Amino acid sequence: MRKKHINRPFICRFFSRDHLICEVPTTENEIFLTFDDGPVPEITPAILDILKEREVKATFFCVGDNVAANPDLFERLREEGHAIGNHTYHHLHGWKSPPGAYVEDVTRCESLFQTHLFRPPYGKFTPSQYLLLKNKYLFVMWSVLTRDYSRRVKPEHCLEIAIQNSRPGSIVVFHDSIKAAENVLYALPRFLDHFLDKGYRFRALTSFPDPRN
Repeated sequence: MRKKHINRPFICRFFSRDHLICEVPTTENEIFLTFDDGPVPEITPAILDILKEREVKATFFCVGDNVAANPDLFERLREEGHAIGNHTYHHLHGWKSPPGAYVEDVTRCESLFQTHLFRPPYGKFTPSQYLLLKNKYLFVMWSVLTRDYSRRVKPEHCLEIAIQNSRPGSIVVFHDSIKAAENVLYALPRFLDHFLDKGYRFRALTSFPDPRN
């Protein structure tokens, strides 16, 4: 029996799909793979190699500070056909940031690259921040959080979380960050191969309309 989506944020039940999504309604065997916190040279290139080998596209929610520090790596993301999302400039915690400062940080990230996809770091944001940003960005949450960033999660457990909680339409979160490296480099190729062998395909989040239009 397939386990529940234990990682789906509680807030997902309260928002319209016009402004916030946690999974993608679909009748196809497709999964939406996402990565947070990069790009960084210690792990992002290895992830891109894994994806390229399997011809898989994903969505990378990039931290502006990392984009500014690694422009060539960011350009590789785009050249290889992956979608890009805004993850703030300084990886701000929404519950600990005043609305004006938070929006300013998101806007600074936007000055580096344009996108209508936004994921709040830690999945934390306030109602005021949401109201200030919802007409410019689609908030992209998740239905499967692999916990690859946690030192308490072993690589095998990370893989188990990813496989047992994914289903058609799942938005799955991995991280291209140094602290997630051991788990993601173990779990990601095995996760992809498991579902590719079952006839699934992996898609980037490119089909949702821009809230500004």
